[in-house]
Amino acid sequence: MPTEIYMMKLGMTMTEGTVAEWHIPDGGEVKLGEDLYRLETEKVEMEVEAEAAGIVRHLVPAEATVDPGAVVGWIYAAGEEIPDVLPGAGDAPAAAPAEAEPAATAAAAPAAPARAEGERVPASPAARRLAKELGVDLSTVTATGPRGRVTEDDVRTAHEAAAAAPAAAPAGAPAPASPLARKRAEALGVDLSTVTGTGPGGRITKEDVEAAAAGGAPAAAPAAAAAPAAAREDEVMAVRGMRKVIAERMYASLQETAQLTMDMDVAMDDCVKLRSQLIEEWAGDSVRPSYTDIVMKAAAKALLDHPRMNAQFLGTEMNLRGEVHVGMAVALDEGLVVPVVRHVDQLGLKEIALESSRLAGLAREGKLGLDDMAGGTFTVSTLGMFGVDSFTPILNPPEVGILGVNRLRDDVRWEGERPVRQKAMTLSLTWDHRALDGAPAAQFLASVRDYLEAPFRLLV
Repeated sequence: MPTEIYMMKLGMTMTEGTVAEWHIPDGGEVKLGEDLYRLETEKVEMEVEAEAAGIVRHLVPAEATVDPGAVVGWIYAAGEEIPDVLPGAGDAPAAAPAEAEPAATAAAAPAAPARAEGERVPASPAARRLAKELGVDLSTVTATGPRGRVTEDDVRTAHEAAAAAPAAAPAGAPAPASPLARKRAEALGVDLSTVTGTGPGGRITKEDVEAAAAGGAPAAAPAAAAAPAAAREDEVMAVRGMRKVIAERMYASLQETAQLTMDMDVAMDDCVKLRSQLIEEWAGDSVRPSYTDIVMKAAAKALLDHPRMNAQFLGTEMNLRGEVHVGMAVALDEGLVVPVVRHVDQLGLKEIALESSRLAGLAREGKLGLDDMAGGTFTVSTLGMFGVDSFTPILNPPEVGILGVNRLRDDVRWEGERPVRQKAMTLSLTWDHRALDGAPAAQFLASVRDYLEAPFRLLV
């Protein structure tokens, strides 16, 4: 019996999913545990692995959206007869028929698709994080993952090769060049083996080819007095997946709510001392509470004092939530996700730090489920690590409030005629004016400030 390939259900709130990309072509061979397709929902993306080995047949094409649990394809074991009409084909969009392939190449991994220069390199979240840590340019990495996807091992291999820094390429080896450079070389009749590359890792760029065609030798490194580089070509990126959902929701949020933002300064001296003491106290448990963790706890206490901020605006009625679940915005290369820390009002700072760290780790690894991001009653967003003093957070409807956390900065307060140095932070609150007016919003923000300026109250 063939093995069904399902649209995985990632959580109780998932209503549909999209087969964003098939990593194994229709009629191609897959190994057990190999990535089959990339699943996209409104909030998350993840890779779906094969639960069996064999020949893959697509029941739906790439970019098809189906219900959770729907069959999107089949895996036929070696020697198993594959029917001309797949089971369930009449209930789903037809996939393109498989092309005949020589038996000798049937088991070969699909070739990586050619990329235009500047095009985003497909890579796993873990590979992107490792590349950033090691300073590796993903465009120079040879991908061995399904459909040209860069893996962590690929990044390590590229890093080790760069560290070895061989003086010259092996005899007969093709010159490393971008696809755009190769195309340009063919058009201009330039032999790439005669061109010196100035790109990352000696990679030949389009500019190197044009310089060679003009009879000039490109410099090994850019010089201050060098001639102006050739005009950069436009790059067109499709707005799809997570970026498309974010764009639609942010626009809808601004169109459908009455958003206003106010700022308020907070004296953070006592908060800084508390955090330092907690880091020292919990060092043995490897727990380091962040300022965002502390702000989340302060916001949770303030939400209990001001329940209209812990609400959902539903047009003709408001739902004042009895529980406090705080969403924490996490920035990824692909976009912003907001996992939810539940019952923040009932958690201690240590528990909040552990849970926020766990959720942030899952987000960066691409392993968040929809249930991890459902049910928030209020959101906290942080840009302080980028040196931001003030910004305008955008509401996540039907929530009526979102709190922006800015950088910790040196400031001055006055004691009589004497200036005193202090640590300070600006909080930026966006709220829905349909749900509450400026005065109650300001009172809520002042409550958050008061908890942070007397942080011992967060421990009781």
